[in-house]
Amino acid sequence: MNPPPVPSPDTDHLRVLAICHYITAGLTLLMSAFIPLHYAIMKMVFTSPEITNPKPGEPAMPFNPAEFFAIFQWFYVIAAVFMLSAVVSTAISGRFIQRRVNRLFSLIVAGFLCMFFPFGTALGVFTFIVLTRDSVRRLYLEAEPPP
Repeated sequence: MNPPPVPSPDTDHLRVLAICHYITAGLTLLMSAFIPLHYAIMKMVFTSPEITNPKPGEPAMPFNPAEFFAIFQWFYVIAAVFMLSAVVSTAISGRFIQRRVNRLFSLIVAGFLCMFFPFGTALGVFTFIVLTRDSVRRLYLEAEPPP
């Protein structure tokens, strides 16, 4: 009876990278749930009657808190779109690494992941290290069907 074939280190590294991409996508999705919570707290603070209508003798705010929050809401929209696009692109990159296709997409996502300190930074750096090896490039070329 022959022993099972030993996977190459590159194959094992790609498998671990794909799993780490899925985990990072899940953690990013979990962290993005903080955005609506932060929005609710800030809306409660900035629209509070104690803030908008100070008591007699207290100095008034130098700006209208409700107007400020109306403008600031766009930052929540931008943050939510950014976080959700990071979740989707990280999960897609993990799938691509697992299937050994679209190496360039995974390298671009790795660059963006470097902004998410500390886990995204570590994952981005290790993705660059693994995907730029010549032996991994050959694995990708063998996996992609010819045009």
